Amino acid sequence: MKRTTQLFACLSLMAVGLGTAQAEYALNLMKGVTKVSNDIYDLHMLILWICVFIGIAVFGVMFYSIYFHRKSRGHKAAQFHESTKVEIIWTIIPTVILIGMAIPATKTMLELDDTVEADMSIKVTGWQWKWEYEYLDDDIHFFSTLDEASNKARQLGSGIDPATVPHYLLNVDKPLVIPTRKKIRFLFTAADVLHSWWVPDLGWKKDTIPGFINEAWTSVEKPGTYRGQCAELCGKDHGFMPIVVIAMDQPDYDKWVQEQKVAAEAESSAAGREWSKDELISKGETVYANNCASCHMADGEGMPGTFPALAGSPVVTGELDNEVQLVLNGKGMMPAFGQMLNAVDFASVITYTRNALGNNVGDALQPSAVQSALANSQDDDEDDEG
Repeated sequence: MKRTTQLFACLSLMAVGLGTAQAEYALNLMKGVTKVSNDIYDLHMLILWICVFIGIAVFGVMFYSIYFHRKSRGHKAAQFHESTKVEIIWTIIPTVILIGMAIPATKTMLELDDTVEADMSIKVTGWQWKWEYEYLDDDIHFFSTLDEASNKARQLGSGIDPATVPHYLLNVDKPLVIPTRKKIRFLFTAADVLHSWWVPDLGWKKDTIPGFINEAWTSVEKPGTYRGQCAELCGKDHGFMPIVVIAMDQPDYDKWVQEQKVAAEAESSAAGREWSKDELISKGETVYANNCASCHMADGEGMPGTFPALAGSPVVTGELDNEVQLVLNGKGMMPAFGQMLNAVDFASVITYTRNALGNNVGDALQPSAVQSALANSQDDDEDDEG
């Protein structure tokens, strides 16, 4: 009953032209938080009201003619064949209307494509099923994945009520952070299949295409958190690759940049030290949940006929180097995690799969042992691109 009431309330608001009616059943285009998004909204409303006026005028004349000139009132159909004057009128009027619509539409489209004189550039790469962000001006690079709470709740048989998870399926472990009042240029591509980067508050979306670069830009005036999703059907976990953009004032953004550089140094130091097997297994459980469980399942039993089980797998329980090479380079539907994971995460997830999920090989892979393999893999990718 409540939802029905909300639906009729939105319909009523739309009928009297009171804007977006931002309720659970919003029926209009949202305004967003950028100048571009507001320009798109204004264009949308302009075209909408032009179409409404045309509809009222056309159907009004039609219904008036039908009602007041019907046969029962004694009217007879006029007999005429051609009218040059009418043909000229019904050609000129639509032409003027189309030109009136085309001018603001063209202006808005040109504004959308104006990526020149940007203050900073961010490269966005779509993966199955996560986003890779590279700040081309600040040497910051990371992957953004569905947050752990949502990832656990979405698993079959988890027993977790999704309604208890904040921003269920719309939260990530590492959000994209941008400064306010700066023009930010985005470069979009994909590593495997088509994806589409869409944050409604920014007012646009862009496809990410393997081997091709798309461009877009944004400038957010006020700090805030803005959420989106992949808008292209990209595979079995299409619904589990959200986008979170956090806009910060410049001082806060500069502080975040420094924190990322400190974290990168700490990550490099962590890769150089000796890790205990228990430490690797503990960290590997989280890495596995965020990167592997969606295909191989949380218990490692896989999906028969589609994704192989890791429990008792001859690869996982066999020679260590064979598993390392498989995870590093990928195979078939399995992506090359050598491009996604740092040395610590890579070593920990390998150690976890060999000593959990029903396996008990007993060995451990140290991060220091995989650093050179990861470096060689990245060099090979750069050579291929060149």
